Amino acid sequence: MVNPLQLRGKTILITGASSGIGRATAVHLSKLGARVIMVARNEEKLQAVLDSLEGENHRWYSYDLKAVQGIEEELLNRLVTEIGPFDGFVHSAGVSLMRPLKMTTYDFIHEMMLINFYSFVEIVRCLSKKGRYREGMSIVGMSSVSSIRGFKSKTAYSATKAAMDGAIRSMAKELGDKKIRINSIVAGFVKTQMFERFAERTASTESDNQFSTYCLGLGEPYDIANAVAFLVSDESRIITGTGLVIDSGASS
Repeated sequence: MVNPLQLRGKTILITGASSGIGRATAVHLSKLGARVIMVARNEEKLQAVLDSLEGENHRWYSYDLKAVQGIEEELLNRLVTEIGPFDGFVHSAGVSLMRPLKMTTYDFIHEMMLINFYSFVEIVRCLSKKGRYREGMSIVGMSSVSSIRGFKSKTAYSATKAAMDGAIRSMAKELGDKKIRINSIVAGFVKTQMFERFAERTASTESDNQFSTYCLGLGEPYDIANAVAFLVSDESRIITGTGLVIDSGASS
């Protein structure tokens, strides 16, 4: 059976591609024919992902996205010079740290905002400049149900994801003039290392109560990667400014 989501000829930038959902997305998009350009900090892990991709001409770049002010000059200028214009951008880089409100300091919030929100907006801002994208480019931000539901000790994380979703709705109005689409995936708990750390820190009874609302069970990274493939493909050509909730019915 032929997969209708063909991405052959498309060049897709993926941040956070060294593990979890980012890694699954890189692997899946390569299977659909896309040229995958990966960004993360860990060079060893990036190389391991590169070795697992199908097709040719994929590349990786090591960069710490907390250095937001250097993103354009130190990363994107190099990417565009060496790779050319992009057809898609997937921001899967992110951190999910938990602290009760009494310990949620400015520095703690700021640290998470740097990767989860500020770096995302900066990459979108820079990548949407003339000559850096092809018409029809699709941008996908990896959001979370934490942006629409409350969880104990996740005030800062929830704020970063709500900021992303709000910004996407506004950016869609401007980017539409350039024929660029932008959406988010509002993901529920997915079986990744980040999820395992969360489960370990949460009391078993509380975890059981939260996960019992997942009507179809917890998702796998591939479930999210498949949705990303749809959003970066031409099959979703009139979808923009929205958040696609994928949480096995937990927020319904």
